Amino acid sequence: MSHDIPEEKLPEAHDASHGHEVAEHGDPFADPGLPAHEPRRTDIDERAAKRAERQVSLMFIVSMLATIGFIASYVIFPIDKIIYVFPLGHISALNFALGLTLGVALFCIGAGAVHWARTLMSDVEMPAERHAIEADDEVRNDVIEQFKTGAAESGFGRRKMLRNTLIGSMALVPLSGVVLLRDLGPLPEKKLASTNWREATTAKPIQLINMNTNQPMKAEDIAVGSLTFAKPEGLEESDEDFQQRIAKDALMIVRIAPEDIKDAKSRDLGFEGVLAYSKICTHVGCPISLYEQQTHHALCPCHQSTFDLADGARVIFGPAGHPLPQLKITTDEKGFLVATGDFAEPVGPSFWERS
Repeated sequence: MSHDIPEEKLPEAHDASHGHEVAEHGDPFADPGLPAHEPRRTDIDERAAKRAERQVSLMFIVSMLATIGFIASYVIFPIDKIIYVFPLGHISALNFALGLTLGVALFCIGAGAVHWARTLMSDVEMPAERHAIEADDEVRNDVIEQFKTGAAESGFGRRKMLRNTLIGSMALVPLSGVVLLRDLGPLPEKKLASTNWREATTAKPIQLINMNTNQPMKAEDIAVGSLTFAKPEGLEESDEDFQQRIAKDALMIVRIAPEDIKDAKSRDLGFEGVLAYSKICTHVGCPISLYEQQTHHALCPCHQSTFDLADGARVIFGPAGHPLPQLKITTDEKGFLVATGDFAEPVGPSFWERS
């Protein structure tokens, strides 16, 4: 406040030595000239200048902390977490944190730069006459000299704290854009390499549950030439992650006369002609649902990939690149069909060959 500063430090006590008197002319269209320059408090009081320098540096530091908070938000908040924020209501915690931290980071850089310019950089009015677009050597040298003068007057080289905090905040903000590349898609990690059938073992098998009746299945209940769909024991449609799990766990159960099974390995993975194949097409992951019992061919309705279930589900037509994975099955002591392990290879599109 003004009463805390000696009178000789107040702008009103200083003459406008750097300005120009307003011209007085009888002609109303005459150039009135520039008003007298009024020095600012920071121009005549170094303590005020230091205070302004600390304020600007604080804004740049807050910007750096906000950028770090933006990056940390990706780790701290799960994508499905919802919070209540008045007056916005229920919103995504991740989106709120990202918007708040990035907004603070950018605002503090802008506010700091404006405060720096208004309090510490030179504000002496300097008229510039219009000139030709092409500059001669004299003008170019003058521009370079003005740039050097402006750099010196800004205090960029002399005020190290301002310079370093500005560089730090400007260097960290682009990291926000790098982190946003994470939104190009979820990282698959190793989630697609196995299914929930991996929990099955010889000592603790998992029953095959009929998708239509929601009951365990016995081999004698499956007629030759029929096609049934199955899921793992314990997977219920009411489960929160049902859609994610069934997208990998769904089975086609088909029964073929043992003498009609061409592939010996496929016959060994089944039980008395009952074979369990993944229902997920190896082209783009569509669910297979069409079966021709005379030829033992399964057809994907999306792009017409055709698999011979009597020959290890090899591809005989269409764009699919691999046979359907087969699940090893047997029966438990009660005669129910069970799985004793996971598929030998990942289900769905053949992404694993791209690594």
